[in-house]
Amino acid sequence: TIHSISSYSKHILIHKMNQVLFPLLYTIIFFIGIIMNGLAMGVFFQIPSKSNFIVFLKNIVISDILMVLTFPFKILSDAKLTSWKLRGFVCKVTQVTFYFTMYISIIFFGLITIDRYLKTVKPFKSSRINKASAAKILSIIIWVFMFSVSLPNMILTDKKPTYENVKKCADLKSSFGLLWHEIVTYICQFIFWINFVIIVVCYILISQELYKSYKRTKRLGKANKKTVNIKIFIIIGVFFVCFVPFHFARIPYTLSQTRDVFQCSTQNILFYIKETTLWLTSLNACLDPFIYFALCKSFRKSLLNNLYKCLRKTREDHSRETTDGETPM
Repeated sequence: TIHSISSYSKHILIHKMNQVLFPLLYTIIFFIGIIMNGLAMGVFFQIPSKSNFIVFLKNIVISDILMVLTFPFKILSDAKLTSWKLRGFVCKVTQVTFYFTMYISIIFFGLITIDRYLKTVKPFKSSRINKASAAKILSIIIWVFMFSVSLPNMILTDKKPTYENVKKCADLKSSFGLLWHEIVTYICQFIFWINFVIIVVCYILISQELYKSYKRTKRLGKANKKTVNIKIFIIIGVFFVCFVPFHFARIPYTLSQTRDVFQCSTQNILFYIKETTLWLTSLNACLDPFIYFALCKSFRKSLLNNLYKCLRKTREDHSRETTDGETPM
């Protein structure tokens, strides 16, 4: 009896996490993400793509918006607020799009870090090679490569969806689809850890260079060092909070889906670890606008100018309404 009560309690907890907690958490970051990234997109449309840095940031905004647009499908599917057939679409399209955009963002943050490193350590040399046209070509190559890697995951999720097999996305894949999914997981792991190492190493070198500058000119160097330390904290903080936990959890979870190597209880534990760390990854779409504000002077200036114009227009409209509403004596 005690065992049956414990099993029932566990079932209720799992049910609440699946259908209530995670959908609620995704709903919160969906509304925050769509507002913040929509605002960021509007600001970046007003900024010319004259540098590598701006081009890379614009690519991240696009990938974040695409990621956020996948959230409603996951929310409706996980909360079972619509037909089970939507789950098949989530497995085949929106879930693949989510991962596709995640690694697009990771790659561009690695490129941004390299760009910042060159600007800090070799400012005059980097200004000569800072051609936006090359950055645009590189951006196209990255999108095409990641799309080429991701598209087979959509195509090979080719089994007919049923009420039973949509519960586990891996059951919708062919044998080659499972193999390709595992290969893509290793490719994505490689992409993440390479970019993570780039970010950590580059910012260590930047800090060293700034410390040397601080020693040469204490008065100016102290202010510069403080500013860049904040930037380092933002970039590395986002990576540690949003991406690192998921990438430790992803390989064992993928093996639990593609190979029969874990017991059922272990598979369930891996699933909830994956879902929790995946939500942290999704949080990245809400945190990126803070990075734009901290790192990009043009973005910060344009955003503040737009807010000032909106406030001034609101005051003028309010003043006009007040004047029009006055009754002549």
